[in-house]
Amino acid sequence: MSHSTVPRSRTEAKTPEKTPATDPERPAGDKGGKRAGKLSLRLRFRRDRTLILMTLPALLLVLVFNYIPILGNVVAFQDYDPYLSENGFVAIFESPWIGFEQFERIFADSAFWHAVRNTFVLFFLQLVLYFPIPVMLALLINSVVRPRVRAIAQAIMYLPHFFSWVLVVTVFMQIFGGAGIIAQTLREHGYEGFDLMTNPEVFKYLVTAETIWKDAGWGIIVFLAALSAVSNDLYEAAAMDGAGRWRRMWHITLPALRPVIALLLVLRVGDALTVGFEQLLLQRQAVGVEASEVLDTYVWWNGIRNQDFSYAAAAGLIKGVVGLALVLTANKVAHLMGEQGVYKK
Repeated sequence: MSHSTVPRSRTEAKTPEKTPATDPERPAGDKGGKRAGKLSLRLRFRRDRTLILMTLPALLLVLVFNYIPILGNVVAFQDYDPYLSENGFVAIFESPWIGFEQFERIFADSAFWHAVRNTFVLFFLQLVLYFPIPVMLALLINSVVRPRVRAIAQAIMYLPHFFSWVLVVTVFMQIFGGAGIIAQTLREHGYEGFDLMTNPEVFKYLVTAETIWKDAGWGIIVFLAALSAVSNDLYEAAAMDGAGRWRRMWHITLPALRPVIALLLVLRVGDALTVGFEQLLLQRQAVGVEASEVLDTYVWWNGIRNQDFSYAAAAGLIKGVVGLALVLTANKVAHLMGEQGVYKK
């Protein structure tokens, strides 16, 4: 039988030659010019459509409650009066434009600059005294060997976060107030009592202590998540090389936490002008306006409470612009230190 009459095998007959047009691993329309694995937008949407649909409710909430209200900042450039119309939204279009007059009023008000100074003082105190504590607590809990003890410690530290500020202030008043436990105990032993809750000089430290007690335990969650990703092989290798507990912490644990610390620090700097509205408002009458007035309470009392909404919107817009500038500056510093920050370079 000649070579030309030999039939091909069944496998050879049914196996077509793979071409770029019929390759299922190559996106449609890709003739070899694109890199392997580079998918078109349409194919990526088809691949991830389930995840996209899952995130739509969250994106809708962010759009409705975070982005659409930004349009309301237009009243900062108006003499807004909600009673010009039966609908407060329609009143925006009927209110007269006054340009930067509200901003001029704010910058000429000495009470505004006093509130800004108090805000930054509280921010720096909380940054120095509060921010390191969740890191130290995370390191402490991570060093606990027994899982049951670790779980109980975490639960105890998390619990104050779920208390309202009314309860937190009440607890501190029962301890450090004029009729609190410490003052009564001192009087029973012949000493003069004290009342820290009404002392303007120590108020900023008292506020910082309240924040630490309430939220420090909750702040360790992110750091514990970062520590859980560190391989135990690194600790075992370091121990075999003779590294003690402190050297393992310095050369393994802290470098693992460094990106998370940089990220949270950038976010914290961006939130510098928000130092606790409800917490300070509850203690305003006890210590006076001079000690407790911050930017948020200033906006409340001088803008919203007096129904001067354009003034309040202008102050809020200033706060947002300054916060954005602080985030960008802190993120740039993080990049210079070799960290990613909020976003990549």
